[in-house]
Amino acid sequence: MVKKGGDTLVREEVRPDADSSFRILVTPHLNDFYYWHFHPEYELVYIDRADGTRQVGDHLSRFTGSDLVLIGPYIPHLNFDYGVRTDYRKVVVQVGPSFLGTGLTQTPELTAIGRLFEQSRQAIAFGEATKAVIGERMLRLPGLPQFAQFVELLSIFNQLATAPDATLLHPHPVESPYSQRQMDRIQRVHDYVAQHYQRKLDSAELADLTNLTPEAFCRYMRQMTRMTFTEYVNQYRVQQAKLLLRQQRSVTEACFSSGFESLSYFNRVFRRATGDSPRGFKRRFTV
Repeated sequence: MVKKGGDTLVREEVRPDADSSFRILVTPHLNDFYYWHFHPEYELVYIDRADGTRQVGDHLSRFTGSDLVLIGPYIPHLNFDYGVRTDYRKVVVQVGPSFLGTGLTQTPELTAIGRLFEQSRQAIAFGEATKAVIGERMLRLPGLPQFAQFVELLSIFNQLATAPDATLLHPHPVESPYSQRQMDRIQRVHDYVAQHYQRKLDSAELADLTNLTPEAFCRYMRQMTRMTFTEYVNQYRVQQAKLLLRQQRSVTEACFSSGFESLSYFNRVFRRATGDSPRGFKRRFTV
């Protein structure tokens, strides 16, 4: 699998918007949050006013002006705005594997969308004609009422399903590098950390949760994340701290609310993870 700028593959936590089956991110500057990452959700990305790198699985290319790509579950990818310094616009839609539901997938009107989702396991890029139409629709999507968003999203997927300028980025579906048992186990770890990150966590707790010895659990975390358990927890806490700082919470509040017990340690970990201090990061998002 192609990698750039380091070997760490990060699992992104995707939480749907409130009372919704999907999440919409508008110009989210995800390069500040993740780098080389994956998640079990389908992801539709549109970016314009930008020249950048399209790195999805083993596919690596450059895009100019704009890009529109549908990425299937568990396919590692780089943020499309990585390194972009222009005043770009970006909309990301993330939907879970159960977005259509068992009943809906059997609905004749949604058959084409079901095929599109299957093809997305190879990752799909779309040409200029489709980008021009779908891009404008995606830019308007965040301003719609929630039910209208859902209907419009179905319509967008339906149009993509019949787009004549679609290109598969891989000749075969991109398989997860991990077995289902491994994925289930790391999901348990991730869910536990997400639930308890604000208190002190011990790897022995997770070893017991995953039915591994402490030594085997440490090896497992290295294998799955290329991080120690402490590094994994710190990474999660830094992500939570970033969210709080972008909401203009104080550095002290971001530190302790995200589970760190010391401001000095928080500053060191945050700078090591982002290349910036918490105060400097917050300043960048101050209007």
